[in-house]
Amino acid sequence: MRCRIVDMRNKEVIHVKTGRRLGCVSDVEIDTIDARLIGIVIFGRLKCFGIFGREEDIFIRWEEIKVIGDDTILVSCDVNYKKKRNFFPLLNNFIK
Repeated sequence: MRCRIVDMRNKEVIHVKTGRRLGCVSDVEIDTIDARLIGIVIFGRLKCFGIFGREEDIFIRWEEIKVIGDDTILVSCDVNYKKKRNFFPLLNNFIK
């Protein structure tokens, strides 16, 4: 199967081990000297509709890509997921 870089932008990236959706391919990184694809970049998620910026981008090396399908890309990489902040930590003690 052949895939153009333009077609990769719409593909959803899924982590194989956790089944978690990482996002969609936002960009690719190419080595211009060797003319080879180094990896894909997934832009970080927006914080509060983009008002507070965005989280860090996720870079996935070409070797970590397992399968490129029609709609999805399956990857196996080490991604550090940030824990969600609890806005009301004191309420957890009262609500059980």
